[in-house]
Order: sequence, then structure tokens, then C-alpha cells
Amino acid sequence: MGKLYIVPTPIGNLEDITLRALNILKEADFILAEDTRKTGFLLKHFQIESKMFSHHKFNEHKTSDLIVQRILSGETGALVSDAGTPAISDPGFLLVKHALDQEVEIECLPGATAFVPALVNSGLPNDRFCFEGFLPQKKGRQKRLHALTEESRTMIFYESPFRLVKTLEQFIEVFGEQRKVSVSRELTKLHEENKRGTLSEVAQHFTNKTVKGEIVIVLEGKEDKPLEKKKNKYATDNVH
Repeated sequence: MGKLYIVPTPIGNLEDITLRALNILKEADFILAEDTRKTGFLLKHFQIESKMFSHHKFNEHKTSDLIVQRILSGETGALVSDAGTPAISDPGFLLVKHALDQEVEIECLPGATAFVPALVNSGLPNDRFCFEGFLPQKKGRQKRLHALTEESRTMIFYESPFRLVKTLEQFIEVFGEQRKVSVSRELTKLHEENKRGTLSEVAQHFTNKTVKGEIVIVLEGKEDKPLEKKKNKYATDNVH
């Protein structure tokens, strides 16, 4: 039996790829790419020649079984996304689940993912956090947001540059304009930007600007209120 490798790729700076990731991509019998053009650029940059196939959200239901059968017959496959770690807000989950159901050996390499540097440099608590990924664009969006109103952990969201300001405005309506937030874009790239402040301040910063690049929003959780000590009903002010 072969093996399926989950291979993270750089989120911007190509120098962030690991030596082990390069070796896996060179040795794999085939590479599954979210976008063959983007992955092709990466492979060409590192002079890697390998058979590459498309595996994305529009075809993963059809291709997963074929991929698993190839691995069961002895081939080694490498799954990559356009940037970062596959299956995290990217195609890959269905393939991994199907492969595990068929007892295929899977190994995920450590590597790049956008939310980790965004969280660490946000200045917000990172000992406990929840990753929300992309919010629903329409149906269920408000329900998801309102379900987070009591969340005390730091929250992490992915967003497109075109919806950033609208999303920040929705956050103000739900969480209040004074809630702290950090917005990171173009991480590891030449024009990386990390804007920190209140929701009101950060929304104002990006209003009337042409926003480019992938976006990570790190939002402060609701402040925990100290529990009031319950008064012992048997206690008395004066004990004689």
C-alpha cells in the first residue's frame, strides 16, 4: 500500500517551504493541487517535475475514490492547496476522511498556516482560542455570529479582501465597537500589514481603501466576569 502525504505550502514567501516538503513533492507519484497553475509555479520555482492533478471543492466528491484506489495499489500521493495547510478552510477534508475509512496511511507534514502568525502577532490572548474559518456568506451568517456573542476565547476568522469592511461592520453590530481586533493581510509577503485596535478604529482604517491579499481577523473574546460569591444563607453578621 502507498501513502497520502498532506503537504503545507508557503502562504506567501516561497522561502518558507521546508526541505522535507520539497523532498516529498519530488518523490511522490502524483501531486493533487487545488489550482494546478499556482502549484505549477511553485514546482517550477524549485525545479520539481511531477504528475499533477486537480483536486478542488468542485470535483473532490468525484476524485476522492479514484485517488484512494491509486494509493491502495501502491502509489504515493501528495496533497497541496494553493497556500498553507490543506483541509483547513481548503479542499482536503473529504479526501482525508475517505482515505481513513479505507485504512490508507496518512501523514501530515508540519508547516505554514495563516492563522498562527496572525494570532501570535495580534497581541490578543493566545492560550485559548477558537478557529472559525470563513463565515457563511449569506445563509446562517448572522446566526453564526450571534452564537459567538458569549465566546470568551480569542476568535479567528478568514475573510476575502472584498468583504473585509462589511464583516468588520457586522462585528461592530454584534460585539460592539470597542472590542479589540487585529487584521492581518499579505502575511509573509512584501506588503504585509497588521492593523490592531478597536473594531471601530480598524474598520475606519480599511474603509475607502482598496484591500488586497488574504485576510485573517483575530477578534478578542468576551471578557469573563468574576463570579459573585454566593452568600451563605446560614451565615449571620454577628456570631455569639
